[in-house]
Amino acid sequence: MSEKKSDRNLSRRSFIKGTAAVTGAAALVGIGVAEAGARSVVPKKWNLEADVVILGFGGAGACAAIEAAGKGAKVLVLEKQPEAKLINNTRMSGGIYHCPDPTGDRQALKEYAKAMFSGENIPWKLEGEQPEWSDGLAEAWAEYAPQNVDFLQKLDPQYKTVGFSAFAGAAFPKFPGAKDSKYRVFGSTFTGQASFNEATMNKPKMEKMNGEAFFYVLAEGARKKGARIMYETPAKRLVQNDRGEVIGVIAARKGGGEIAVKAKRGVIITTGGYEYNKAMRKAFLEGPGVEGWAFYGSPDNTGDGIAMAMAVGAGLAKVGKAASRIITAVPLRYHGLKAGLITPAVGRPNAIVVDNYGDRYAAEHLVTKDPSRYFFYKEAVKFDILELIYPRVPSWFVFDETLRSTFTITNLGISTAGFGIVPWSKDNMDAVRRGWILQGNTIEEIAGKIRNHPENRKLMDSQRLVKAVSNFNESCAKGKDETFGRLAATLKPVEKAPFYALPLYPGGPNTKGGIAANAAREVLTWEGKPIPRLYTAGEISSALKFVYQGGGNLTECIVFGRIAGKNVAALKPWK
Repeated sequence: MSEKKSDRNLSRRSFIKGTAAVTGAAALVGIGVAEAGARSVVPKKWNLEADVVILGFGGAGACAAIEAAGKGAKVLVLEKQPEAKLINNTRMSGGIYHCPDPTGDRQALKEYAKAMFSGENIPWKLEGEQPEWSDGLAEAWAEYAPQNVDFLQKLDPQYKTVGFSAFAGAAFPKFPGAKDSKYRVFGSTFTGQASFNEATMNKPKMEKMNGEAFFYVLAEGARKKGARIMYETPAKRLVQNDRGEVIGVIAARKGGGEIAVKAKRGVIITTGGYEYNKAMRKAFLEGPGVEGWAFYGSPDNTGDGIAMAMAVGAGLAKVGKAASRIITAVPLRYHGLKAGLITPAVGRPNAIVVDNYGDRYAAEHLVTKDPSRYFFYKEAVKFDILELIYPRVPSWFVFDETLRSTFTITNLGISTAGFGIVPWSKDNMDAVRRGWILQGNTIEEIAGKIRNHPENRKLMDSQRLVKAVSNFNESCAKGKDETFGRLAATLKPVEKAPFYALPLYPGGPNTKGGIAANAAREVLTWEGKPIPRLYTAGEISSALKFVYQGGGNLTECIVFGRIAGKNVAALKPWK
C-alpha cells in the first residue's frame, strides 16, 4: 500500500478509536491531545528509514539491536539522552544478572522461571499473574538465560564475571525447580572485582565494574554490529497504517522540529519504566504515589513508551508492580519528584526501622535480604482502615553513631550516588550537614525532630520511640529478637550518641509493570491480540510479574531484548 493512499484513506472509525486511546495516554505524559491525535497519520515523506527501529538505548534496547543487526537487519536506535550524559538504569545498576548452569535440568529451570513470572505452578497460589503467556516466557528463559555469560563474553572477551555470596543461587528455594535448575547469579567487571562503593563511571574500560561494565559491553556490541544510535532524538508518536501495523515513529529532532522514521520491519519499545512520571505514579502506584514513593534509577525514565503504546491501542499489565523495598530519599527533585538512594544500611547492626508513631513493625533484615527484599514495599503501603492513614509512609531509619561512623548509608559506586545524581559522602556527614539526616543527642531529641519533619505529620510519639529502642536493645543483650525474629548477627544495640534518623519510602530501582506483551514480545491490545510490528522488552514490559529475584531486570534485558530483536528482524518488510 502506498504512503499517499494510506494517508488519504485514514478512516473515520480508526481516527475515533485512536483519538480515544491517545486522550488518556496524552494525559499521562502531559502532551496535548491535538499532538497525540495525529499519531495514526502516515507521513507523506520519511526522513530516515531502517529495518528495525528501537526506542531507548538501555540494556534491553542494546540487546535487541545486537540481535537484529546480527541477523542482517539495518537497525536504528532513538535515544532521548545526550551521548555524553547517557545514564540509564542498566548502567546505574550493580551489573548483576542470572545465568543458570547450562548443565542444570532444563525443565526444572522452566518451572522455576514460570513460578517467578506467573506462579500458577505453585499449589497455594489462587491464580497465575499471566497464565496465557507464562509457559512461553519460561521456555524462552530456559533456552536463553543459560547463554548469558557466553553471550557477553563473545561480545567482549575481556569481560569478566564475579560471584556474590549474598546473591548466589535461587532466591526462592521453595519454588518448583529451584534446586535442579542449578541457578546462578553473576556480577560484571573488567577488573576481576566488583565493589559497589567504587564509582567507575567514565573510567577506562579495564577499570569498569558493575553496571558500568555490563552496559559498556552491550553498547559497544551494538555499535560493532552496525546499529546506528541517534542521541537527543526522543520518540514522540508511533505511526500506524490503516491495517493497524506500526510502520514508523515520529521523533523530536535534535535542535528542534520533528523527523519521520520509517520502520520497514517493525518497532521495539525499550524506553524503561515510569519512575519519574508524576501522572503515572498517581495512577498506578499503591498509596501516595507521588510524595510517598522514591526510586534510585534514571530520572529520564518518564513512561514515554507506555504512553506511545497506549495511543495505538496497547493494553497494560500489572502496572503497579515495582522492584521495590523501602529506601531513603532526599529533597533533590527531578520532574517534581524526590530522588531516592539505594539503602543497604537498613538491616545492619545498631539501627532499627519504625513507623510514623515510633513502633517497629518487622524484622529489618527483610528489607535488604532475599527472598523478601524486592517486595518489602508491600509492608510499607499497608493502610490503617480505622485511622485512614498509611502509618509506614514514610518509615524512619533510626541509628546511632556506631553505624554512622562505620557504614555508608548508600552505595557510592552505583545508583544515584555513584552517577552524580545525588551527592553523598563516605562518612554520611555531608547529608547530616544538609539536614537530610536528622541528628540528636538523645532518642527523645530525635523523636522531636522526626515529629517536626513535614512528612511525619506530627505523628511521632517520643515515648513509643524510646520504648522501641529500649526493647530492641534488650533483645540485643539476649541475642534474640522474640518480637520479630531479626537475624541474630544484626542484633547490636542503638546506644551510642549522637543518634540519627532519616525517612524511608516505598521504592527501588524501577517499576516493572506496563505494556502487555506475549512471549514473542509482541505488544498486545486489551483483548490480547498482537499489534502488528510492535514489540517491547525490558522493565517497561517486565516478565517478572509475580516475584523478582535480584538481577532479574538485567537478565530479561538480555533474554527478551534478544528475542524481540530476532523476531522483528525476521519480519517481511511492509509495502
